Amino acid sequence: MKNRFMMIKPASGNCNLRCEYCFYCDEMEHRKGPSCGCMDEETMRAVIRASLSGDVDGCTFGFQGGEPTLWGLSRFRDFVNCVEAQNERKIPVQYFLQTNGCTLDREWAEFFRANQFLIGVSVDGTIHTHDRYRKTRDGQGTYVRAMEGIQCLREAGVPFNVLTVVHSGVAVAAEKVYKTLRKQGFSYLQFIPCLDALDGERRGYSLTAEGYGRFLCSVFDLWYQEWESGAQVSVRQFENYVDMLCGYEPESCDMRGCCGINYVVESDGSVYPCDFYALDEWRLGNLREDTLEQIDAARAASGFTNGRPLPEACRACKWLMLCRNGCRRHLQGRENRFCRSYQMFFEYAIERLERVAGSR
Repeated sequence: MKNRFMMIKPASGNCNLRCEYCFYCDEMEHRKGPSCGCMDEETMRAVIRASLSGDVDGCTFGFQGGEPTLWGLSRFRDFVNCVEAQNERKIPVQYFLQTNGCTLDREWAEFFRANQFLIGVSVDGTIHTHDRYRKTRDGQGTYVRAMEGIQCLREAGVPFNVLTVVHSGVAVAAEKVYKTLRKQGFSYLQFIPCLDALDGERRGYSLTAEGYGRFLCSVFDLWYQEWESGAQVSVRQFENYVDMLCGYEPESCDMRGCCGINYVVESDGSVYPCDFYALDEWRLGNLREDTLEQIDAARAASGFTNGRPLPEACRACKWLMLCRNGCRRHLQGRENRFCRSYQMFFEYAIERLERVAGSR
């Protein structure tokens, strides 16, 4: 089954917060036109029409930002209604939205439940590790408001997972971060390493390879203990490693060793090959004037999805099958800046990962 995934930024990079480590703010500052504003109706219809066209058996619409809910609930209702009207072949459609949680209320939650949205909420562990970098524009912490938003989702029965950015403060508090997330009742967790700015300058939130490696080992200990006890806890990265050991391809694109076919759609209809590369030099076209076939041709011509040449050390590494040189955005030259992290982790955890895989 061929499923198309469209990651849409309906409010561009606009956000009600000013997280210090935000990679998309950094990208916008490196574009000629930083923010594209909010998506208008004409662009919305063009994006939906293109998304449902051609040889496709299903479509997932993901919404991200910035903060996508700034587009407004009425526009999301319009979007869902437009999809229903244009989906003449009645192909399966799914919805996903990533949010900071601070705008959510009962009305948003009821909309998500009624339209079967899966929600991702950004929570950086404890109140202290979260509020350290996830602040409002006037410098106030946002943990309490995010948790209030999550409570609205829970009361409405909306499925959600939690995304934690592993910055330097999270890395040194791995055990407390994991236990706090679990104490809050979160069972679907995703940890992503914090990105350095595009200028390469190290900042207070910057993550070292050793720090990230220690973080992975500490979190794995806690996750594995819960697995042994029969608890149903999903840590996306560990689950992908287990799947790979079982002979399956990872679902997470940063673990495949090559970039996949993605459509990151800015609010003006411009398309980019990856959320981490929404930059002028990687713009593939615009869905207001270009077809998906033309977008795909531009991606192929750009070489973005070509296989990456591996460093000699990677080809000789016993962990290549699991690491695959990691995410393109983490490369320094041809080497992954978290290479040491993965070596530390696999040496530490491989026997237990294999044990989990063997139980599947």
